[in-house]
Amino acid sequence: MKKRQREGATAELGLGIDAGGTRTRWALASGTGELVAEGCRPGLSALQASTRAGQQALREALAALAAEVLAAGRPARVHAGITGWGGTAQPLCGLIAAPLALPLQAVTLTTDIEIACLDVFAPGEGYLLHAGTGSIAAHVDVHGALHRAGGHGGIVDDAGSGFWIARRALRLIWRREDEEPGAWRHSPLAREVFEHIGGSHWDDSRAFVYGAERGEVGKLALAVAAAASTDPVALQLLQEAGRELGRLAQILVQRLGPRPVALAGRVFELHPAIEQACRAVLPAGLPVQPRASHGQRTAARIAARAHTAAGAAARA
Repeated sequence: MKKRQREGATAELGLGIDAGGTRTRWALASGTGELVAEGCRPGLSALQASTRAGQQALREALAALAAEVLAAGRPARVHAGITGWGGTAQPLCGLIAAPLALPLQAVTLTTDIEIACLDVFAPGEGYLLHAGTGSIAAHVDVHGALHRAGGHGGIVDDAGSGFWIARRALRLIWRREDEEPGAWRHSPLAREVFEHIGGSHWDDSRAFVYGAERGEVGKLALAVAAAASTDPVALQLLQEAGRELGRLAQILVQRLGPRPVALAGRVFELHPAIEQACRAVLPAGLPVQPRASHGQRTAARIAARAHTAAGAAARA
């Protein structure tokens, strides 16, 4: 946890939460927009709220997050962007509000990609192409409406994402093992992947893939990137991921017209080949640049402004 200033009056603090499959980032901001503190916790998803076991996992994760937040200041309002959120506030609002001792109406929800868009572009300005555990291209227009391509999850698609790269790598490795048992010893890609998993037997891969959270599986993309300098199969896989990501941004360009594209997410940090392949798919001359996304900060400022506005309306 990082504190940005000494603790003072905290009645007007807004808490912003940016929850993805790999990590959950939070920030506190004052009514003037100044950052007070921020931190990072393991990833979570709104999809967990659909089962009792998932709700319990969310309850525990959000209680741990709240403990960190309250050590820095007490928020009056929360704005949270959570992966997998589909528009149903309950029970997520209650799970967020309870450990912070806030009323339900003090919590507002949206998707993680919407707050990420608003962090890097003003409404109507550009497209965000985000690739982490999942992949999506998105745009918030001048009316505040969210337009998107992709983001359909690892089972349906999420092409170019960390999870997709990991899944493709494992498929290549185990198909090759079926054809020639022991072939992994001559494959830099397989050796890197198996080192990350912790063993070269199918039982090791099976236990990892079917026992780990999606975000943990997605981290296998790091092993693919590590092999790319010596294994052309790994390099080709990363290039294919870049082309798939470029396709998502190109879809929005075709639908809504040319605008600058921001590249964000950990996948673009894996290897230069991904960004190069992505750029090659997009129209020549279209502004494209990497941008760090800090959606939790934007969400915190949204929450703080909403609290200030509500207070002013109550006093009027």
